[in-house]
Amino acid sequence: MLIAGAGGFLGTCGRFLVQRFCAGMSGGFPLGTFTVNVAGCFLIGLFYGLLDRVDLFGPGDRLLFITGFCGGFTTFSTFAFDICELGSKGEWMWSVLYVVASVIVGVLMVLAGRLVVRYFAGV
Repeated sequence: MLIAGAGGFLGTCGRFLVQRFCAGMSGGFPLGTFTVNVAGCFLIGLFYGLLDRVDLFGPGDRLLFITGFCGGFTTFSTFAFDICELGSKGEWMWSVLYVVASVIVGVLMVLAGRLVVRYFAGV
């Protein structure tokens, strides 16, 4: 847990710095979040590739780099990796369902959370 937490701390700090760097650079487009998500997707692919092929890393490194750093930096990278894994196993139906359901349910949950706050803020 401490290894994952240390990686999460570094990932969160990285996310903060990237978003701060991108702030005000793109008008209304969320460039910071987009940059973090795209970079996180690249990094999780890089880390998985290195951990699978290079014998330089120990068992705690997966926790540090993937669970910790990438999890703190962005969870979108894990979402993208899951889609690729389903696709590489030929599970295209599940892959498409996962994408559609995640986006639709995710947006609905954001709206539901906002409605709950709006409802209880009026109490």
